[in-house]
Amino acid sequence: MLKLEYKPYTLDFTFDAGTSRGVMKKRDVWFLKVCDDRNPEVAGYGEVAPLNRLSIEDVSLVPDVLEQVQQKIVNFTTPRTEAAAFSIAQELSPIPFASLRFGLEVALLDLVHGGQKLIFDNAFYQNQEPIPINGLVWMGDIDTMKQRAQEKLDQGFKCIKMKIGALDFQQELEVLKLLREVSVDLELRVDANGAFANHESLRRLLDLSEFNLHSIEQPIIPRQPEAMQLLCKKGAVKIALDEELIGIATKTEKRELLEFLKPHYIVLKPSLIGGFQSAQEWIDLAEEMKIGWWITSALESNIGLNAIAQFTAGFKNHEYHGLGTGQLYHNNIDSPLTVENGLISYTANKDWGAMPL
Repeated sequence: MLKLEYKPYTLDFTFDAGTSRGVMKKRDVWFLKVCDDRNPEVAGYGEVAPLNRLSIEDVSLVPDVLEQVQQKIVNFTTPRTEAAAFSIAQELSPIPFASLRFGLEVALLDLVHGGQKLIFDNAFYQNQEPIPINGLVWMGDIDTMKQRAQEKLDQGFKCIKMKIGALDFQQELEVLKLLREVSVDLELRVDANGAFANHESLRRLLDLSEFNLHSIEQPIIPRQPEAMQLLCKKGAVKIALDEELIGIATKTEKRELLEFLKPHYIVLKPSLIGGFQSAQEWIDLAEEMKIGWWITSALESNIGLNAIAQFTAGFKNHEYHGLGTGQLYHNNIDSPLTVENGLISYTANKDWGAMPL
C-alpha cells in the first residue's frame, strides 16, 4: 500500500518580491513524500504550493486536507503508469484544492519513474534540450527596477517580463522605454496582476503600446467578463489571461471562457489551475482556437519547478516560458536546474540536495 508523508517548509526570498498585490518575503509550501510500504527506499517527491489571495483553495485548510489524504492513500498501490498516477491524484484531491492535486501528481509520477526526480521523460531531463525562458523584473523603486532590467539584459535574456501596477505608471513607462532603447529586438512583456482600474485600462494599454510590447498579463482583476472581453477586442496590447484561469475546473467551463473572452494568449500555472491534466485541457482548447500559450511556475521550490519544466518540454511551443524562479530563495532545494543565457536546462551531472523529509 502507499504511504504519504508531508512537511511544511518556508522558502525565504533573497529580496523583497514586489507585485501589485504586495511584497513577499517568505513563501510557505508543503513537501510530499510518497512510497510503497513494500519498497520504502524508492520514494516520489511532490510539492503543494498554494498562494494566499490567489489560489482557489483556503490555504489554512491545506494541513487538514493533507491529513485526510494521508489516511486515504493507503487504499492504493504503487501506480505503474502515468495514467494510473493521474487517476490516483484525481481521486484523492478535492476539486477546490488545485495545488494539492498538482503536488500529488508530481509525487506519484516521480514514484512511477523510480524516484529519480524524473516526472516526464523527454529531452529536457536527458540534458539534451534546454527551454527558452523570460527574465522577470520584479517591482521595486524606479532605480532598482532599472538595475534589475539591465541585469537581465546582461545575463543574455531575449525576453523580459516586467511586473507593473504598483508604482507611478509614468515611472514604469520609463523602465520600459529604457529597455526598448537598449534593444529593438527584445521581446517585452508586462504583468499587471489585475492592477488597472476598468475605466483607465484602455488608455493605459494605448500608452504601453508605444513600446511594442508582446503582451500584457491580466490587466484588470478577473471575473469581469464583459470588461475583459472589451480589452481583448479593442486593447492596443495583446491580452494574456493568467489569474482568470484559476478556479475554472471543467473543460466545458474552460471552453466557454475562451470562446467569450477571445484572448490572444493564456498563461498556465499548473500548481494554481489543478495540475498537469488541467493544463493539458487548456492547451488542447487553446490550440484548437488558435490562442497562444506559455507555461509559468508560480514561485514553487525547485521540486515543483523541475516538474513544470519537464512538462513544458513535452510540447513544441516556441514561446518563452516563465521558468526562471528557482534562484529566488536563500534556502531552495539544491537541484540540477541551471539558468544561463536565457535558457533553463537540467544538468545531469549535478545532484539534488537533501529533502527535509
